[in-house]
Amino acid sequence: MSTKERILDASLQLFNEQGERKVTTNHIAAHLAISPGNLYYHFKNKQAIIFALFERYESRVLDILQVPEERALQPLDKLRYLQDIFTGLWDYRFMHRDMEHLLLADAELHARYRAFFRLCLQRVQQIFRGLAEAGIIRISEADIASLALNTWIVVTSWFSFLRCNLLNADVDAISPELLRGGIYQVFTLERPYLTEEYREAMNQLQQQFIPRPSWLEADEETVG
Repeated sequence: MSTKERILDASLQLFNEQGERKVTTNHIAAHLAISPGNLYYHFKNKQAIIFALFERYESRVLDILQVPEERALQPLDKLRYLQDIFTGLWDYRFMHRDMEHLLLADAELHARYRAFFRLCLQRVQQIFRGLAEAGIIRISEADIASLALNTWIVVTSWFSFLRCNLLNADVDAISPELLRGGIYQVFTLERPYLTEEYREAMNQLQQQFIPRPSWLEADEETVG
């Protein structure tokens, strides 16, 4: 592995574990047992490392959000999309814990993220069209646009929801289990559009792989 890739891997690990604001380039260099000068040879500052990590994340997400050309979409495809996307959220969780700060600190990254958002929205709309063509959902074009945007909002704001509403400790208390609760919420967004032919199959799929989170039920009992 090249030194540049090692720097990116180490930065991602430290940012995820400690939070991006607490990690300096000196911390990254020390973690790798290299000189700060060696790090700066590959990245001029920490912001450049963050931008490169975002490029990695962007490529990963866009690779996931592909509609197969050789066949129609199937119920399991929807589960795969969501599981892969939320796995990506976990693997790059430092970004989603503090996205607003990262974007406001770098105008170039902010512009890149906006373009990424528009492209993702188009891809998600294509997925919903594919589900409609396969007879899994019945939905108008206007509702496709709304459902795609609502899905994006749930996915990208899930960390904020957990931090603001469920956690009493710091952000590192977020676990993969809590994160997977977001998949359940996306399934609930789509439920009204399921066709009778696929309603039972999709509901069984959700119950088998992404059941209603127990922590959500406990939270609602507390509120009640």
